[in-house]
Amino acid sequence: MIETFATNQIIFFLFIMALTAVVAGFFAGFFGIGGGIITVPCLFYIFGSTGIDKSFIMHLAVGTSFAIMIPTVIMSVYTHYKHGAVDLNILKSYGIFVVTGVVTGSLIAAYLNTQSLVLFFSLALYLLAINLFFLKDKTKLKLSFNLFQRTTLGFVVGFVSSLMGIGGAIMNVPILKFVGYTINRSIGTAASIGFLISISGCIGFFFTGLFIKTNLPLSIGFINIPAFIIFIPLTMYMAKVGANTVHKMNRKIITKLFGSFLIIVASRFLYDYFNF
Repeated sequence: MIETFATNQIIFFLFIMALTAVVAGFFAGFFGIGGGIITVPCLFYIFGSTGIDKSFIMHLAVGTSFAIMIPTVIMSVYTHYKHGAVDLNILKSYGIFVVTGVVTGSLIAAYLNTQSLVLFFSLALYLLAINLFFLKDKTKLKLSFNLFQRTTLGFVVGFVSSLMGIGGAIMNVPILKFVGYTINRSIGTAASIGFLISISGCIGFFFTGLFIKTNLPLSIGFINIPAFIIFIPLTMYMAKVGANTVHKMNRKIITKLFGSFLIIVASRFLYDYFNF
């Protein structure tokens, strides 16, 4: 366990956490995401290296990601809002269905083993990467966003997000584009929906972790306290930097690079699944 680690090992893990926080925070603001796509895999390997029970390391990574996401998304939403890129009305007509999906997914995730969550995370990343490669600023497809579409898409986005520990923006951005939002307004509005996801996801994993009495070191429920403390100031600052940057540059090249990054992470997780 981590209590037996030498000082240099502890410093190394703290450094990796800090570096991850900087990268995750920037992309959280830049893409309007919660940063979980970067945070979850990094925490998964960090926790796995500390000797934490393998049965719960993915749960702990996801739950901690949601907790970290809350202040990060707040900073991201505020920055996008100043640029006039957030439509808060979408929270009333769509957000409630997303939250329903998150709560459902959080309850189910508590009873899934880590191997199942790893496989789900890997396959979902492949799909999201493909979406990034083919997502275009102009599209002929339009959604009327009627009640059925809001209910179905909202629940699916929330459910998938809860199992992955992400803010859902990587799915909500194309959905909002299909409704008719510009790319920048889609990113800003998706970030506001990510706030609802992070809050409900954090609460869900907090209480399910307490309910099944995991007794994970330095953690409450499925939330790791040291990781939360280290990530918060760095991700909040970098989310602001990322959100300001997206309004000043062409996103196409970075979007493709980010998609490539997702494929690499997905492949690594798929490898771990078969060798778990």
